[in-house]
Amino acid sequence: MMYNEKKKMIFVVQGEGRGHLTQALAMKQMLEKEGHEVVKVLVGKSRTRKIPKFFTRQIDCPIEYFASPNFLPSKDNRKFHLFRSIAYNTMLVPSYMSSINMIRKNILESKADLVVNFYEILCGITYSLFHFGIPEICVGHQYLFLHSDFQMPGKYRVSESLLKFFTRLTCMRATSKLALSMREYDEDAVQNIKVVPPLLRKEVRTTVRHRGDYIMGYILNAGFAKNVMAWHEKHPHTQLHFFWDNREAPEEYKVDDTLTFHRINDVKFLQLMAGCKAYATTAGFESVCEALYMGKPCMMIPVHVEQECNAVDAERELAGVRSSDFDINKLKAFAHEYEDNVEFRMWENRAETCIVATIENICEDYYNNKSTSIWDYRQVCPMLER
Repeated sequence: MMYNEKKKMIFVVQGEGRGHLTQALAMKQMLEKEGHEVVKVLVGKSRTRKIPKFFTRQIDCPIEYFASPNFLPSKDNRKFHLFRSIAYNTMLVPSYMSSINMIRKNILESKADLVVNFYEILCGITYSLFHFGIPEICVGHQYLFLHSDFQMPGKYRVSESLLKFFTRLTCMRATSKLALSMREYDEDAVQNIKVVPPLLRKEVRTTVRHRGDYIMGYILNAGFAKNVMAWHEKHPHTQLHFFWDNREAPEEYKVDDTLTFHRINDVKFLQLMAGCKAYATTAGFESVCEALYMGKPCMMIPVHVEQECNAVDAERELAGVRSSDFDINKLKAFAHEYEDNVEFRMWENRAETCIVATIENICEDYYNNKSTSIWDYRQVCPMLER
């Protein structure tokens, strides 16, 4: 396979939250612009989350869903409950075994030249169990946590170790890992990690920015709505627009004239972010990067160790300030001192060229160096394609 050959790819995406889904959309835009084809998208989902409509509407290729492990929220629906999550996922192991078989079957039937895994653990396990004879590239900001130069917060040693362990499970036997990062790092050859800019969709770059008079926010777990409303009761004159993942709520829930909750809507999300004066979030990587690109100051309220890592990294880049709750006063104070991060925007503007070239180079190296003695699963076991 030569460098300029067009490639067929299959995406496997972790469907929890919003970040990996928008990364897959951005990656597809970039690759198809260069003539490559995404033939199918496999999305891991759970019973507690609903895949946003914007993803199914925009991905524009066949989609198939499978049961995937996830973390259950605590009783107050704010943070994740580790032991409940372990017990719940243990009971669903038979279902996950079916998912692994489904992933294997789709990879074989797709005749793809490349598998792109957006942090889905069952895809990592599938690649550890079977030899497909095609490369797998794992994409996610979490791979930066495995980089030798990245400094973890160091506050929660056990949780940080578990996060790294989980991350390694997602990329077992991967050909390479693309770590999405807010700033440049050298390649980590030992861990086989290449650091690239965040995967932001073109709409983030093209949406016209302005400074409105409202605060915008995003809360993955609806339990945080009580905190937002408690602050709002004390400060009813501040205009607030918050997005949440509440399947029982209407598309737009207007509490009063100055507080509105919105179901996740991609177009509305970017429009409101482009016009807000500041942004409050539970420290999801993707939306923090979107705010950073648009020049919006952030307040980050981490709910688990991964988001704690994101918040620490964002503070290093002066993108935002951490908080233990939704104290909008703290965000307002930070916004007064905030300066637009031009360096990040320059780094992000290189994303398409950098990411596409990196993927093409990985494919070229893999196929040029591939020995005929390597076990090509599709050729040695053709009966399993049926």
